[in-house]
Amino acid sequence: MTPFQAGGAGSDAREGGTRHAASGGRMAFVESPTEARNPRTLDIDTLSTAEVLRRIADEDALVPAAVAAAVPELARAVDLAVGALRGGGRLHYFGSGTSGRIAAQDAAELPPTFGVEPELVVAHHAGGVGALLRATEGVEDDEAQGARDAAEVTGADLAVGLAASGRTPYVAGALRTAARAGAPTVLLTANPAAELGRSVDVLVALDTGPEVLAGSTRMKAGSAQKMALNAFSTAVMIRLGRTYSNLMVAMNATNAKLRGRAVTMLAQASGAGLDACADVLERSGGDTRVALVSLLAEVPVEAAAEAVGAAGGSVRAALRRLVEP
Repeated sequence: MTPFQAGGAGSDAREGGTRHAASGGRMAFVESPTEARNPRTLDIDTLSTAEVLRRIADEDALVPAAVAAAVPELARAVDLAVGALRGGGRLHYFGSGTSGRIAAQDAAELPPTFGVEPELVVAHHAGGVGALLRATEGVEDDEAQGARDAAEVTGADLAVGLAASGRTPYVAGALRTAARAGAPTVLLTANPAAELGRSVDVLVALDTGPEVLAGSTRMKAGSAQKMALNAFSTAVMIRLGRTYSNLMVAMNATNAKLRGRAVTMLAQASGAGLDACADVLERSGGDTRVALVSLLAEVPVEAAAEAVGAAGGSVRAALRRLVEP
């Protein structure tokens, strides 16, 4: 299993709003706020460079409020993910284009940041790895490939689809297949009225409105998805006990910077000196959680390691095991 799954191109899948052009190609008329013309940027091509950037910055300033408004739905999605991962399931992301790249980045960053196994969070991108590096727009229309990529989803998992427009056929095919397998489903979109949103368990609608350039969803919609997915996955890891306070104690310290960060975290959390923390970390085999429990509970690293293992990796739960009768 790898964190990226290949998708294919070409499909006969049809959906509402799709028509055939005279040249034989298909056209999809998307109804979404992101496709509307923004009345605040109608003259953007006549402005100075500085003013163009100010208009873009003004629009970007609207993104945090859109994400904040979706917190109740994001919380429901987090709880579903925590339940799936605690129950032995996995978290699957499905997306294409900007949405898919954001999902792939999130999945790739979770293992080193929170020490989780790479196969627990899997990003499926329409068109596969090649489409991550070079835009391959047609693959997003392949609903059948989305269904094939979701064939490995089980009822123990959670499937999260990312689609700024809310209509991406690849994502639709994946979420429908996941739902048939019994998995709960989540749609993260910038289109509150997305038809696909009516068939998922949780609709996270990030209403960022019209883009600076009509339809350019790599702008506000993409920024909102990145913010929301950062918050989602970070909250999942916190709820799973992969942090202690606001410290990333489960991270993999695989380079000099991260090893230095681990020692600094131990000092911040325990009040011990840097040299003492470095010594305990070395005796703990580089496991920051074991070192921290050893320092805070004042027990040998062997006892700390046993407690951390019995607590499923949670520092707070390990400390409770050691200090409570």
